[in-house]
Order: sequence, then structure tokens, then C-alpha cells
Amino acid sequence: MGEAVYELISYMPDASGFDIPFAELRDLQVRALNERLQERIDKIKLVKLRADEAGITEIRSLADIVPLLLPHTAYKSYPESFLTERKWDRLTKWLGTVSTYPTDDVDLSGVGEIDDWVEACGQAGHFVSCSSGTTGKSAMLVASQADLDFASQDGVAAVQWGSDIRAGDKRTSAGAAGAVAYTPRNAAMGMALMGAFVDPDAPRFQSGLPPVTVGSLTRMITLRKAIADGTAKPGEIQEYEEESAAREKGLREAQERAVDDIIAKRGERLYITGMWGSLHPFAEMVRARGYSAKDFHPENGVYLGGGLKRARLPADYREYVYETFNLHPRFIYQMYGMQELGTSMPRCQEGGRYHVPPWLVCLPLDKNGDALLPGVGEGAIEGRAAFFDLAMDGRWGGVISGDHIHVDYGTCACGNRSPSIRDDIYRYSDLEGDDKIGCAGTVDAYVRGLS
Repeated sequence: MGEAVYELISYMPDASGFDIPFAELRDLQVRALNERLQERIDKIKLVKLRADEAGITEIRSLADIVPLLLPHTAYKSYPESFLTERKWDRLTKWLGTVSTYPTDDVDLSGVGEIDDWVEACGQAGHFVSCSSGTTGKSAMLVASQADLDFASQDGVAAVQWGSDIRAGDKRTSAGAAGAVAYTPRNAAMGMALMGAFVDPDAPRFQSGLPPVTVGSLTRMITLRKAIADGTAKPGEIQEYEEESAAREKGLREAQERAVDDIIAKRGERLYITGMWGSLHPFAEMVRARGYSAKDFHPENGVYLGGGLKRARLPADYREYVYETFNLHPRFIYQMYGMQELGTSMPRCQEGGRYHVPPWLVCLPLDKNGDALLPGVGEGAIEGRAAFFDLAMDGRWGGVISGDHIHVDYGTCACGNRSPSIRDDIYRYSDLEGDDKIGCAGTVDAYVRGLS
């Protein structure tokens, strides 16, 4: 780790970097980006190819890093045949094109299904977190143990910066039931957060629902496609329908038990977790039982991650959830992040904005993701969100997202001077139906050719 990277990351343990203006960090961030390039260019094959094509050997400005940012689709660039035809050696080679560390140490001898492959990678120290992929292929994001440790520590620090929830509170956990996608990153962060904020002796609700794995998602997606194009066999369609019905029934029953659970714990100081799409209907069920704010502890805390995720909710969905569980602003923690990053951006209380820590470089781009917008560091800018996470160890830290953001480089209403992002983030694909990132096709072709 270079000196500049180390200096920026040193702000993480006590979340002390949010009051540093971007202007004071810009040169240090540029040096840190160059350090990362020099350290990784000969280790990550895709970065090497991109740098050679762009003729970049050194980072002298923020604009220099833009051609080396990877579209988020790069982590879905493996051919589907690698999964459907169980070509685990080829999939492992593909993973090696986007990984900092060689993947030829993965033992494939006992691998029969995709979940076995993920486990085998983990045994070799390559922790693969797969996105939900409910509308297509899963993104496969490789991380090192250092990445899991950093995300866990950063997550706990961010909660305490963005709210009055504190380590050692010994709260009681509760929340909506749901089929949770298991990933090494989410599991590591979940354990760290529970360890910091929840009483280990307090009862925890167990939904009984099986975790969603990349294997189960892949099977469902493959069958949906077969049904859509008319190639599914009658027995496969029946199996799909029966499995879907069983999942829905199991989720309904688990949700009823989760409602029973939080009502039984209403006098305790709670630690509630979830996303808006699950917490709003959960709150409706609690209200239907006759319970609301008057029945719950006044210091309940909530950890809210992610946006609406295409959920259609009424305009007052936030207030409805807050008023159901007696949630007050200082105990409400919200964050902006994405699976491609290891860093959390906590939402402040007074300004309602997501703050960018020093080691996470925010790079607002044009809509196509080709160029850095003019005026970075001055006033407010809106555009496509791209970031470089200097803390990333197991893969390249630069990613072009599918999000549209407003980022402000002035002082926030909360008094902090770090770059902050307005709470009106949306995905280009949600509004426009499709999202075209300029370099995506080229990057996909590179990775396919290497694997």
C-alpha cells in the first residue's frame, strides 16, 4: 500500500475525514490513484489492457483515471455457457482477469454446481459475492479477506458517524422477513454490525427461509428464459410453478412470524434492518395488528441500505415506516453504496446527504461514462456516478455505475465539507429502460477474449 493511499484510509477507523474539503484532498487522491495504478497494472489483466489502449502509464489528474474505470457490467462479462455447461476452469480463468490475485490456486476437483465453485474460490481466499441478477446474469465480484475486514470495520464506523447508534448499545434485532442473498461481503458486514450493536444474548428472529444463492438464482433465470422462448419442457414448467408457489407461501408465513416477533419485542430498544421495499409492507402488517409508534421504544434504531430497488411505494413511505416503529432522526442510519464498492457513504442528519469519505474518489461523468464532467470540485454537478475505492484490495477499485447523482462540493447543512450526494439517486435503466455505457462493449470483448 502506497503512502498516499495509507494516509487517506487512515481516516476510516474513527470516520474523521468528512470535514475535509475536496480541494485539500484532490492532489493526495491523484497521487493515491497513481499508486494504485502502479501497484495493479501488471496484476489485473483487464486494467493492463485498458491502460495500454489509452496510452496511460501514470495518473497526473482525475481525468486520467476515467479510461481505466470499469463499467459495472464488466463483472457480468463471462459467457453464460461457462455456467450452463459447467466450465468451471474457464469461469475461474475469467475471474482471474478481474482479480488482483492469480486464481490458479482454486481446487476445482469437487465442484459440480456454481455454489460449489463459489465455495472453492473462497477456500482459496478469493471471496466471490454474486449480485441478485434477477433480471439477468449475476455480477461476480471477487474480494480478498482484507476487503471483507475493511468493509466490516468501515460499516460500523459509518453507522456511528451517521446516527446516534453506538457500539455496545446491546440492542435487540428485529425486522422484516425475506429471502436473503448470501454473499461473503454481506455476511461479514452483517456479523460485524450485529457484533457491535446487538445484545448477543437477545433472541434473534429466524425466518427459516433458505438463503438465496447464485445457484438457485441461475436455475430460476435459465428456466424463465426457456419458458419465454418456448423451449421449456412441461415438467420443467410445472417444477418452476411449484417452486415459485412454495417460495411465496414460505415468505408469507415467515413475514407473519416476523410481525409476531417485533410486536413481542416492542418494549425493547430495537435494531431494525432492511430496505424500503420490504420495510413498508412490513409496517403495514404491524399497523393492521393495531400497533404503531405509541407502542414501541423511543430509541429504536434502523439501518437502511439501498434505494427503492424498483419497489412502487406511496409518497409518504418513509414517514409511514418511521411513525410505525417510533423512529427518530438521530437513530435512523441510511447509506448509499453498491456491491462494486467496499465503502459506505453515510447520510447525515441535518442535510440529508450522503457523504463521500476521503479514500473514495467520486468521479461524476457524462451520461455515456466517457468523460469527467467539467467543474469537478466546484459547486454542484449532476451526472453518471463513478467512483474509485482506494481501499479495494482484491479487485480494481474503479467502477462506472448505472446511477445518476447530484454531487455538491460545498459545505453541507450539517457543517461538514466533504463532497456530498443528494438523496435523489436514480438508475438510468429505471427511467429509460436501457442503460448504455460507452466502454461497456469494448470491456466485455476484452474479458471474453482473455478467458
